[in-house]
Amino acid sequence: MLSKKRISTTLKVIACAAMIAAIFPPLVMAQTRAANSASAGIGYDNPDDAFAALRDASRVAKPDKTDKVDALAATLTDYDIPSYVDYYRLKPRIKDLVAPESEIREYLNRYDGTAIADRLRNDWLLELGKAGNWQTFDQQYPLFVLNDDTQLKCYALTSKVLKGINVVSEARSLLTTPKDYGPGCTDLIGLLAQNNQFGQSDVWWQIRLANEAGYAGVARRLASFVNASDTQLAQAIDKPGLVVARGPGTDSTSHELFIVALGRVAKSNPSQAADALTSAIDQLSVSERALGWAQIAQQASLKLDPQAADYWRAAKGAPLTMDEYQWSVRAALRAGDWRQVKSSIEAMPASLRDDPTWIYWLGRALRAEGRSEQAQKLFQSIADQTNFYGQLALEELGGKIFVTAGPVSIAKAELAPMERNAGFRRALRFFDMDMRFEGVREWNWELRNMTDRQLLAAAEFARQNNVLDRMVNTSDRTKVEIDFSQRYPAPHRDIMTTNTEALGLDMSWVYGLIRQESRFVQAARSHVGASGLMQVMPATAKFVAKKIGMDGFSASQVNDIGTNIMLGTNYLNMVLSDLDGSEAMATAAYNAGPGRPRAWRATLAGPVEGAIFAETIPFNETRGYVKNVLANATYYAALFDGKPQSLKARLGSVGPKEFTASVLP
Repeated sequence: MLSKKRISTTLKVIACAAMIAAIFPPLVMAQTRAANSASAGIGYDNPDDAFAALRDASRVAKPDKTDKVDALAATLTDYDIPSYVDYYRLKPRIKDLVAPESEIREYLNRYDGTAIADRLRNDWLLELGKAGNWQTFDQQYPLFVLNDDTQLKCYALTSKVLKGINVVSEARSLLTTPKDYGPGCTDLIGLLAQNNQFGQSDVWWQIRLANEAGYAGVARRLASFVNASDTQLAQAIDKPGLVVARGPGTDSTSHELFIVALGRVAKSNPSQAADALTSAIDQLSVSERALGWAQIAQQASLKLDPQAADYWRAAKGAPLTMDEYQWSVRAALRAGDWRQVKSSIEAMPASLRDDPTWIYWLGRALRAEGRSEQAQKLFQSIADQTNFYGQLALEELGGKIFVTAGPVSIAKAELAPMERNAGFRRALRFFDMDMRFEGVREWNWELRNMTDRQLLAAAEFARQNNVLDRMVNTSDRTKVEIDFSQRYPAPHRDIMTTNTEALGLDMSWVYGLIRQESRFVQAARSHVGASGLMQVMPATAKFVAKKIGMDGFSASQVNDIGTNIMLGTNYLNMVLSDLDGSEAMATAAYNAGPGRPRAWRATLAGPVEGAIFAETIPFNETRGYVKNVLANATYYAALFDGKPQSLKARLGSVGPKEFTASVLP
C-alpha cells in the first residue's frame, strides 16, 4: 500500500512532467517515462525494472489470477515497447482461451507484422488446437509466419484428418523427433490409428522411436493406440530384462514388446541384448530380426562398441530412424569399412543423403573404390560451402582454405534502413536490458527475406552497436557475398595475444572456440553455469586459478574479460597437453570434459583420421561443437596469417590408447 507522502510525491512528479512537456514538447516522451517510473509504485525505481517484473509475472500467472500482471501493466501505459507490455498482459489469459477472441484479434491487428504478434498467434493457435476449435485454427494457421512449432503442425494435420483428408505421407515426414511432440502430436498418432491411416506397425514404430530417443513418457502415452496394455508397455520399458528373458512369445504384440525391451536392454548392455536376440532368433520373422538388430546396433554405436558395424550388417533391410541411418555410417567409418559406408549412405532418404556430411563421406567411399571421377563431382558440389565439410571437400580437390581479402564496403544508403528499422531498435533496447531472448527474436525476425547486401548492412549495424553475436549470425546467412571480417571477428586482440603467446597456444584456435562458445557475448551464461567469453565453469575457474597462482581469486571475477581469457586459455592449454597435443580431442574435452575423449579414444581398434574421430563423437552437441570450432579456427588462421590453411592438418589423427582418468576437472 502506498503512503500518503509517496502518493503526494508521485502526483507532484506527474504534474511537473506535464507542465514541462507543455513548454518543451521534445521532452514529452522522456518526462512521461520519468513520471511513469514514479507512478510504478510497486517498488521499482524505473520502468525497465517494472517491465522485467511484468514479463516474469506473465510467465507464471494463471488465466484467472492476473492481478499482479494487470497492476504492473497499468504502470507502463507510456512504455516505449507497448507491444510487449500488451503481450505480457494478454498472454496468461490466452491459456484455456480465457481472453475474449475480440481482444486477441485486436492485438494481432494492432501489431500486425511484428515478431511478438507472430508469437502471440503461436500461443493462441496452441490453445485453439487443444480446445478443438478448428474453424478459428484453420483461419489463423496460414497467418503464422515462422511456422516452426511441431505441435502446431500436428494440430494442422489433425484438422485435415477430421475433414477426411489422407495425411499419411505428411505425418510420417513430420513425426520423427519425439522430443518436440507434446499432446498435439501423440493425439494425432492416435487419431491416425483410429481412422486407419496408421496401422499398428506405424504406432509401434513411434513407440520404438520415442524409446530409442529416451522419451519413455511419449512411448507410454502411445500405449493405448496399440494392442498392448499400459502395464505391458510399462514393463517393457521399466523392466526390460524380465520381458527379454521371457522371450518373444507367440503373438505379434508380444513380439513388438520384446523388440522394445531389447532396445532398452541394449542401452546398458548391447552384448547382452545381442545374446538374447540370438537365442530367440527362430521365433521371429526376418523383418523382426532386422528390427531387433537395428535396436542393438544403434545403442552399440552410441557406446562406440567395436561390434556395432557387425550388428548393422545383421540389421540389413530394417526400416531405420534418421538417427539410425547416420549411426550405421559412423560405425562403418570407425571400422574402416568403406564399402559399408557407401551402401549405408546410399540407403538414406534423399533429405539425409543431401547433407554435406554424407555427400563428403560418400565421396570418400567412392574414392576408396577407385571411382575418383564420381568422387570429384561430389566434392565439387560442396567445396564452396563455408563449413567443416565444405573445407574438407576443398582439400580433397587439392585446394586449401582461404578467405577473401578485406571487409565488404557498405554504403550509407544501405545502412540507413537498418538504423531506422523498428525491430532492430527494439532488439537493441532488449540487449541493453539484458533480455537476450527477446532481443534475438526481434533481430532475427527482421532478417527474413533479406538479400545478401541487406544482411551485410544489418551485420554492419550490429557491429556499430557492439552486438557481435548478431553481426556473426546475420553475416553467416549470406549466400554469395561473404564478409569474413564480419563472420570471424577478433575482439580483445591485445589481451588474447598476451595470453596465447605466453602459453604458446594457437590464437586462431582460441578465437574459433570463443566464436562457438559465446559468440563474443561477454556476459554469456550457459544452462550448466559456464560464464563469459570462454564459458568457464565455476569449478574449472577455481582449479585453474589455483594452478596458475592467481592470488585472491573469486568467482565474481570470471566475467571480467581479461580474467576469463586468462582462465580459459590456460585450461585449454592444460587439456591440449593432457590429450597429447590433439586439437580435436582437446576441443571435445573443453565441451564434454577431459575424461570422455579419453574413453572414446580407448575404444578405437587402430588410428583414425581426426575427421572420423570428430564425426563419431557420440554426443550430438559435442560432435557439432568440435566440427564448428576447428572449421572456425581454420578460417581465423587464414585471416591472421594471410595464407591458405589446412583443416586436415589441424584435425590430425587419433590413435587408440588405454583409458586412464584425467586429473583435470
